[in-house]
Amino acid sequence: MASKLSREVDLGKEPIGSLLFTLAVPAITSQVVNVLYNMVDRMYIGHIEGIGATALTGVGVAFPIIMIISAFAALMGMGGAPRASILMGKKNNEGAEQILGNCFSALFLTSIVLTIVVLVFQEPLLMLFGASSNTIGYAKDYMSIYALGTIFVQMTLGLNNFISAQGFSKISMLTVIIGAVTNIVLDPIFIFGFHMGVSGAALATIISQAVSAVWAIRFLSGKTTVLKLRKKNFRIQPSVLLPCIALGIAPFIMQATESILTLCFNSSLLKYGGDLAVGAMTILSSVMQFAMLPLQGLTQGGQPIISYNYGANNAERVKKAFKLMLTCCLIYSAALWALIELFPGMFVAIFTNDPELTELTTWALRIYMAGLVVFGAQIGCQQTFIAFGNSKISAFLAMFRKIIVLIPLIYILPIFMEDNVLAVFLAEPIADIIAVLTTVTLFSIYFKKLLRSMRDQDKEKNHNLDD
Repeated sequence: MASKLSREVDLGKEPIGSLLFTLAVPAITSQVVNVLYNMVDRMYIGHIEGIGATALTGVGVAFPIIMIISAFAALMGMGGAPRASILMGKKNNEGAEQILGNCFSALFLTSIVLTIVVLVFQEPLLMLFGASSNTIGYAKDYMSIYALGTIFVQMTLGLNNFISAQGFSKISMLTVIIGAVTNIVLDPIFIFGFHMGVSGAALATIISQAVSAVWAIRFLSGKTTVLKLRKKNFRIQPSVLLPCIALGIAPFIMQATESILTLCFNSSLLKYGGDLAVGAMTILSSVMQFAMLPLQGLTQGGQPIISYNYGANNAERVKKAFKLMLTCCLIYSAALWALIELFPGMFVAIFTNDPELTELTTWALRIYMAGLVVFGAQIGCQQTFIAFGNSKISAFLAMFRKIIVLIPLIYILPIFMEDNVLAVFLAEPIADIIAVLTTVTLFSIYFKKLLRSMRDQDKEKNHNLDD
């Protein structure tokens, strides 16, 4: 077993501020770069002469399926990594390695099943998520190739969480950057150079993910890593894997329900605004994805600190890490909200130069992103529940915002508002505000009890030592 010193940082001793900065900056960079996998595809596709707007809408309806594939990687990776961090805090690295090995096998098996399902049922799935006779061809061109790279997506996204959880923030960042740079280089070559269009964008993406997957597996099999992939841990044990899946339910729901949301948004917008409104939604979801991933990067940087010190029963470091992480999340979300509200056209221009689509999307963006100003609190609190290993509350909060509040609003608001398209877009900020108020209230109650319990355990431990 590699020594604790082989890590880039000491999660239990270094100052919280410098530690969060060291872990969060690479994590944020990774998340921002990671979004380029799909955003770069859309940027190039949206500017294909003559068919850009229609092709962009086609790829947009394929995005929900891509999110489901990514969600399964989160189920294993984001469920297993916090548990591994907690065990490392308790000095149980052998147990943490068992989690890594079991999650690796689960990712492999899941990728095989997903590949078969997507290839067999892609057309009905794409039609379900809002494809029309005009866009289904482009959607199938993209999805047919992307599905073949499912195993690379699973390995890259799932295993990279375990690299971050050990404190190897720079290695985790490189996993994403290597793939993204490859994608940026290959996209114009395949799309325009080889005249492959939408298919070329998908091919560039899966090649890029394959490069990242090889990088992650080689690192976790090498000498530098603290937690190592070992064959003896590949045999799935329910007692090891099931708690990871339980904890991964929350991030799984957060990502998988994006597909359900897209279905609901697209079906309503197709009814009230046609293909143009669905195209606008594709751009809105891209901007929202950009907004969320840096927040997830911040919490990804804070999660190993909180999980490790929670496992080590260090209440003061847990409290300090959370407060600093929450402050950073709120500053970021408020700053990006102001930028979007003041300059929405700047974001829209990245994806399209179609005048009609630009006009509609610029108007819709201000409405759709209105709740972003306080959304940093939602992500910060919700992800900290996961860092504590609390699967029940984190899963509830993941479902509450999207399933319980947002989806009903998408269908209810148009009944009471004359402008149906406005009503659909307005559902998002209303749901965001309700979710933030609910999450912050629940977290405040839970956090106070948790800190009190940790301090009581520490006092009891010190008392026993004195005796």
